Amino acid sequence: MSEANLLRVYLEPPMLKTARAGSFNFLNQLRAAVEAKGWQIDWCETGAAARDAAPSLPGYALFHTEAPTHERALSFRKAYFYPFWQIEPHQQRWRFHVAETPFVPDTIPPVEARAFVERLRARVMPETKPARENYILIPLQGRIRSCRSFQTMSPLEMVETVAASGRAAVATFHPNESYSAADRSALQELAARYPNLQIGGDTQKLLPGCSFVATQNSAVAFEGFLLKKPAVLFGQSDFHHIALNVAELGAQEALARAPSLKPDFERYLFWFLRRMAINATAPDAQDQIRAAMKRGGWPI
Repeated sequence: MSEANLLRVYLEPPMLKTARAGSFNFLNQLRAAVEAKGWQIDWCETGAAARDAAPSLPGYALFHTEAPTHERALSFRKAYFYPFWQIEPHQQRWRFHVAETPFVPDTIPPVEARAFVERLRARVMPETKPARENYILIPLQGRIRSCRSFQTMSPLEMVETVAASGRAAVATFHPNESYSAADRSALQELAARYPNLQIGGDTQKLLPGCSFVATQNSAVAFEGFLLKKPAVLFGQSDFHHIALNVAELGAQEALARAPSLKPDFERYLFWFLRRMAINATAPDAQDQIRAAMKRGGWPI
């Protein structure tokens, strides 16, 4: 077999262990999908040295959540809920295939979509019941005092903009992000200026009761769709289709519309997950994987 048909998959140590043990379903499907076409697969540990060396190696490379390092490389990540996955030429979610594809609700069967969402919600949120209280949930991500290229304003400015609306609001921290003393001080200064703003709390416990979610592009907003919570996005995202986008409407207009927004959440979730993502448990999962690879430019 030619080395040109060798696929190196770069993984963090915990995922690498499951790949080599054959205990990770998506990676098992990935292996079967490429081996069925005569390719060989090699599980590799990621890291700075491995990423630097990857472009000079023959064959193809697949990185978990990391940016592709060369033109023969793609990236893969979970599509918010298991067993759904995305394989893309870019790391940035707002450049994903789904982000650039129009959502047409009328093409989705409503009864099938409703049943799918009910099953998904029962599995991933078994004890959660949606409610409606009069507060806005603001799930923070990282680098809150910086405005990055995909954002309309910094997360800190976003929090102030939401607080300035006069509505009760709760800004919560991301469990996997690090916030400096300066970050926390800046947020507390906002809370001192806006009595309607609370800093901190359990995001997952607050999500069911919020009026809507305001965020740059946090996955919490996508999770909120399962509970029929509208979203206001201050940044670019792959799930922008049924959200209110500050870049298009302006912050004040988007925040004003959000409480009464009622998009077709069920059809959208069905479309996003069942039509646009790879379902690792589907009978045709390997075909879906190869189709995504072909879309990324691989001759498989």
